[in-house]
Amino acid sequence: MIKLAFIGYGSVASGLLQVLREKHSEHPFVLTGIHRRQGTAYGPFDSGDPVFGPRALTTGEFLDRCGADVLVELTTLNPENGEPAITHIREAFARKMHVVTANKGPVAFAFDALMKEAEAAGVRFLFESAVMDGAPVFNMVRHNLPGVQVTGFTGVLNSTTKVIIDAMECGASFEDGIRHAQRLGITEENYEFDTQGWDAAAKTAALANVFLGANTTPANVVREGIHGFTAERIRVLAAQGQTVRLVSRGQKTDAGIYLQVKPEILHRQDILASIGGTSNLILLHTDRMGILGTVSISPGVEQTSYGVYIDLLELVRYPSL
Repeated sequence: MIKLAFIGYGSVASGLLQVLREKHSEHPFVLTGIHRRQGTAYGPFDSGDPVFGPRALTTGEFLDRCGADVLVELTTLNPENGEPAITHIREAFARKMHVVTANKGPVAFAFDALMKEAEAAGVRFLFESAVMDGAPVFNMVRHNLPGVQVTGFTGVLNSTTKVIIDAMECGASFEDGIRHAQRLGITEENYEFDTQGWDAAAKTAALANVFLGANTTPANVVREGIHGFTAERIRVLAAQGQTVRLVSRGQKTDAGIYLQVKPEILHRQDILASIGGTSNLILLHTDRMGILGTVSISPGVEQTSYGVYIDLLELVRYPSL
């Protein structure tokens, strides 16, 4: 029986708790505590909503009291430096705890260092939900492509910008598109992190760190947001059979690793233009398998929560690698 501790309790965490309850007879994980800004709760959590009491004074105090085997780190992205999630993860490693996260920040800002710390502690660091809402990307390469080297990637990974562009094509303003994305609950806390390309840059850095060995951060991604595209221009392009997508690209070159996030004008027939709304697409460029990828059609919080659950099952199957 594996004991879990949550840090962060938003929609992904509450969805994960529901999955844990539904699947308990198959995989009896035990949630021993939940720590968030507003307070701390200690298990068991057999049914109903957790009841939060006074907040633990420190992350270390919370983890020590929980006695968990795995930290599930589900705080929101800090696009400036990935904190406090990185510190939470290090506190867990110091206690010989595995870590599973849906937060792209630690992978984007400190991947190499965290992987070395996990190895030194004899534990695992998993993050399938960090980029594609739980759709298999990292696990696909790990388990299904042995001996294959990823040399680059191309992706349309930010939902907010797609929703805004789709709305403008239908006659709405840029601001209307933002409000629609906010109602869908898909924007970052500050929507400009989406529209200025920071969310996509964090995902680009994360992919580059894992697949290309880039040891980089989002600040090193060449970045341009979608603010330069007015509703009028979007509608003119639409009438010409074109659209705009914020595209993430990473590539190994003779000069090093090049990373870019920028809006691209695409024909509707282009595979990168074929998905809209909250759907996402990533194409992996490889040395032996050509180009292959993953498409996630209209994922929601449920898929992100399940991606975290997939990582927990990974720990059951492969507690060490």
